[in-house]
Amino acid sequence: MAQPSTITPVPPLKDELDIVIPTIRNLDFLEMWRPFFQPYHLIIVQDGDPSKTIKVPQGFDYELYNRNDINRILGPQVLLHLFQGLCLSMLRLHGLQEEVICDHLGLGVKTGLPYIWHSKASNPFVNLKKEYKGIYWQEELIPFCQSVTLPKDCTTVQQCYIEISKQVKAKLSKVDDYFNTLAGGMVTWIEAWDELNASDAKSAESSNGASK
Repeated sequence: MAQPSTITPVPPLKDELDIVIPTIRNLDFLEMWRPFFQPYHLIIVQDGDPSKTIKVPQGFDYELYNRNDINRILGPQVLLHLFQGLCLSMLRLHGLQEEVICDHLGLGVKTGLPYIWHSKASNPFVNLKKEYKGIYWQEELIPFCQSVTLPKDCTTVQQCYIEISKQVKAKLSKVDDYFNTLAGGMVTWIEAWDELNASDAKSAESSNGASK
């Protein structure tokens, strides 16, 4: 009688997928997600006071970066988007932009019921005071994202993102000068991404050339 296999299946995209977790507090919640997250490499981005120690449960493979690390790595290219309470509307804008890019490039987007586990109480009145601009801005942001079109010669995520940054500056700067800063920041992040991943890009080009 054949014995059952003891080979542990390799998680999907094991060597291709990193999970990015922005946080200002300890990551106790990872215990709940351990079966799903532990096989993957985590990139933890610590916001707020960089002198505070963020505690991560044992057994996870991770890198942790705080504001000091980002300043050190990016140097003069660093641009931290200080949302000043505008986080909600900005996250929606970036999410909508990503959907526009994925649709343009024919990439699949996760679908299904949204899932949010919010276990930290917050004061709605304090939040409203900080985010009131974002509430008004949504009247402009949502129609903007619905009307964005990308030219056919934009064939990479970077090209699409740069094109959207131009449209953000042209169409949203009248809403608030913040969007001029945002458009410049979008370009800066793509430049930094390309610079930090230049060796990977060259390797991919070499592999493609060898396979032809």
